[in-house]
Amino acid sequence: MEIRAIEYYLPENIVSNEQLVKEFPEWNLEKISEKIGINQRHVVANNETALDLALFASEKVLKSFGKDLIDFILLCTQSPDYYLPTSACILQNRLNLKTSIGALDFNLGCSGFVYGLALAKGLIQTRIATNVLLVTAETYSKHIHRKDKANRSIFGDGAAATIISETGVNKIFEFELGTDGSGMNNLIVRNGALRNQFNPFEKETIDESGNLSNNNFLYMNGPEIFNFTIENVPTLVNKVLTKNSLSLESIDYFIFHQANKYMLDYLRKKTKIPIEKFYQNMENTGNTVSSTIPIALKDCFERNLVKKGDKVLLAGFGVGYSWGATIIQV
Repeated sequence: MEIRAIEYYLPENIVSNEQLVKEFPEWNLEKISEKIGINQRHVVANNETALDLALFASEKVLKSFGKDLIDFILLCTQSPDYYLPTSACILQNRLNLKTSIGALDFNLGCSGFVYGLALAKGLIQTRIATNVLLVTAETYSKHIHRKDKANRSIFGDGAAATIISETGVNKIFEFELGTDGSGMNNLIVRNGALRNQFNPFEKETIDESGNLSNNNFLYMNGPEIFNFTIENVPTLVNKVLTKNSLSLESIDYFIFHQANKYMLDYLRKKTKIPIEKFYQNMENTGNTVSSTIPIALKDCFERNLVKKGDKVLLAGFGVGYSWGATIIQV
């Protein structure tokens, strides 16, 4: 089995660093670019949802692949249109796909694409499906308080659609996955679901950096997320290499979740990955959560950074805590 095609879609509305600095005059323009590595991010309109982005990305990828061949939809999102029904079922109808297919949502963040590949591989290996449409779609901008300058500078909205097919040659290798729910409170939207419903009278708080928010919106403890990442990702890389009987030197290219420049620079050095083998380019998209890896893969194909036959290590990590890695051959 292998990845047959990838396309992505970004909303038309763009928020530049210059626009953010106008809203937050105390915010340093150079600091955003140099430390975070982001110059602009795409943000959905008020009437636009993750399902809309999923539809646009899926329509793009299905232009070059027969709709009737798709027999399963996997949709990763933490921004569903509804609690129920599942967005994947609605997507099946909007794409006008046949009804004799499976469809499900799964709720994961930055590890979502790797987990989706693992699910797709399992479906194909057990002969439940032969062509899986894996969609990642996220609108974190809807989770972020307008006065939360830190998170607004990092996250962008977007969707990617990937087709994984049974082709006779296995080009998706073994997976290494991990979970530690004890870190749940370090990246969370506390209100809005059924444990704590949305509270219009929720008290607002200001953190030590001047970011204003409340429990109805996204909270991220940046230092703790960084600590989690540097403790787990190097081990993750070593484990997935060992599981596949490969060395660091045998990997042609590395694509990590595009969290922010500072974190990626640190991880690259700690894992001793040569800079010429390490992808980093979030400057025009921001952190699109579960879509960063497929967007990066598509970019690498188009820029000829990875070539036919190359082995590429993919690693996702974040909210949950959740992490996962695999190796693909292009």
